[in-house]
Amino acid sequence: MAQRIRFARSRDGTALGWASCGEGPPMVKTANCPTHLEMDPQSPVWSHWLRFFGDHFHFVRYDERGCGLSDREVDDLSFDRWVEDLEAVIDAAGIDGPMTLLGVSKGAATAIAFANKYPERVSRIIIYAGDAQGWAARGDLRGAQLYQSISDLVALGWGLENPVFRELITKRYIPNGNEEQIGWYNDLCLRTMSAAMVARLLKAREDVDVRALLGCVAVPALVMHSNMDEVIPFEEGRLLASGLPDAEFVELQSRNHIILQQEPAWIRFKEAVLDFMDRTPAAGGSETALARLSRREREVVGLIGEAKSNPEIASELGLSERTVRNHASNLFRKLGVKSRAEAILHLHGAVRR
Repeated sequence: MAQRIRFARSRDGTALGWASCGEGPPMVKTANCPTHLEMDPQSPVWSHWLRFFGDHFHFVRYDERGCGLSDREVDDLSFDRWVEDLEAVIDAAGIDGPMTLLGVSKGAATAIAFANKYPERVSRIIIYAGDAQGWAARGDLRGAQLYQSISDLVALGWGLENPVFRELITKRYIPNGNEEQIGWYNDLCLRTMSAAMVARLLKAREDVDVRALLGCVAVPALVMHSNMDEVIPFEEGRLLASGLPDAEFVELQSRNHIILQQEPAWIRFKEAVLDFMDRTPAAGGSETALARLSRREREVVGLIGEAKSNPEIASELGLSERTVRNHASNLFRKLGVKSRAEAILHLHGAVRR
């Protein structure tokens, strides 16, 4: 996967590593940790996420302050800084019109806060495995004790050669991961954050609470959550969705906090994202029908415009004829046309405009 890595400066001067890939409507993923911009594209845990979103969108993501390629030693880990970091990356990426925000895990709260602060800049929100409140705000004494115990153990043993303490994180995030995936994630943890920063970030997340902002979100939202998630309980995802005025909720059958490629839940996740994006036009109608096509769909529609048949398109793009037919059906729906002839007329009209 081709990506470009650059740096932005947040309001307090913190350097933030960010990356972009793909073409199409803009989608910005808010930060969650642990991540590493350089490692993730080859990752058996994250690479399928990047390929999927890069194939359909202009996909922008960044490493959280204190993590990955962003500044590792930072003083301020407050929630307000996280929202400012997102703003800095969006500005550096040059995204002017409304965008879709993708909030994964603890990045969900950042996406919600940004959408409330800048409603004109957000067209949709997609949330996966997120919550609106940290452990300290839930009133769950046992859960808070467990979270604190894990935080203490992880911080004490994070840098040891034996990965057993890091696996307290890994095996809660991907309990059904295979040996390669678990080993890679253990290594990611060690390479992307210091023990001290892990402790500070875990502590900072305890007090996050954006429940009061949920009712003010004015854009469509898609909320997905694994029904056996051990990191952020399924009930928290359901509560978050119930507080949003225009939210669709999708339950995924999985134990993993990060959906893995080999799971049936990953297929359901992709279907839900693409269906949601097809059904929810961008705010203010600023997103043209052609702009909402994925990179592959634009390739197909371009060849249709050259009057090439499905077998010819399949041969040129290295696809099956069935896949070409599926792409054609999707792009016809997005363009609001019913046939090849109408699609060609639509393309010619767009060129003249």
